[in-house]
Amino acid sequence: MNKVILLGTATAMLATAPFAAASGSIDGKLYGKINVSVVNSDSGSEDTWKLNSNASRIGLKGSNQVSEGLTVFYKTEFQVEVDGDGDVFKQRNIYAGIKGQYGSLLAGKNDTPTKLAQKKIDLFNDLEGDIMKTFAGENPVSNIIAYTTPKYGNFSATYAVMPSEANNGGLSDATSYSVNYSKGDLYVAIAGNSNVVDIDLVRVDLVRVVSQFKVDAWQLGLMYQDNDTTDESGYFASAAYKIDNITYKAQYGSNENDTGGSDKTTLSLGADFKLAKNTKSFVFFTDNEESSSTKTFGLGLEHKF
Repeated sequence: MNKVILLGTATAMLATAPFAAASGSIDGKLYGKINVSVVNSDSGSEDTWKLNSNASRIGLKGSNQVSEGLTVFYKTEFQVEVDGDGDVFKQRNIYAGIKGQYGSLLAGKNDTPTKLAQKKIDLFNDLEGDIMKTFAGENPVSNIIAYTTPKYGNFSATYAVMPSEANNGGLSDATSYSVNYSKGDLYVAIAGNSNVVDIDLVRVDLVRVVSQFKVDAWQLGLMYQDNDTTDESGYFASAAYKIDNITYKAQYGSNENDTGGSDKTTLSLGADFKLAKNTKSFVFFTDNEESSSTKTFGLGLEHKF
């Protein structure tokens, strides 16, 4: 049934208008960010100083209208190791797609609908307090084919399949979905993964519910997640308060193993100092606990272009 729905949707989108010669040049944009931090990590047995390149990246993205009501879009993005550790370039999200009045369809490597449903509740993304350190479902995946509906009122949805590319494998060996509601400053989503390869190469089944709310200078976020594969369940909460050019941030997450394994918690406190439109400095403290506690203090700079 999933195959019929996906292939039928793709066919309907392509049939909305005949392909014609591109009317204009490709609208390409070079973009990226450099994010570096000096951090001290203390795990009790080890005390280290490091210079980190926090998912610094460079990419090219754009779109081109190929006919009335039909647009091709693309993105190619690479992680850049500014600190010189590891490979200089590493593939991030790279895909191509089409969109029209019946929604959009993309294929390549990209974040799953479940990861995207998190929105921006992770206030310490790419740093030591990243939600990825505590919860599964936060990695991009290869071989993804994702369809996103148009917005119906305040609702939209995305459904994705990931073919295994193995002998006798199917088109939808792994799936991910999200249903999103957005109105004004309120955002709510329910999302899940089925048999999706996680960052540790284990296939997981999970469900999460996410909410984000803005009121005056505050941004509040909350997530609950249940992971059937690892028998883990937990919650994550964050709060940001902006005054002038400073944003104060805090977040806490707890992920408990229901079968007696090690529990995970994360606590982060920090502040961003806006120096210019695309430039900020920041300071943070993170305490991640699993079998032991690792405390990290860092100072950093980010510039987007």
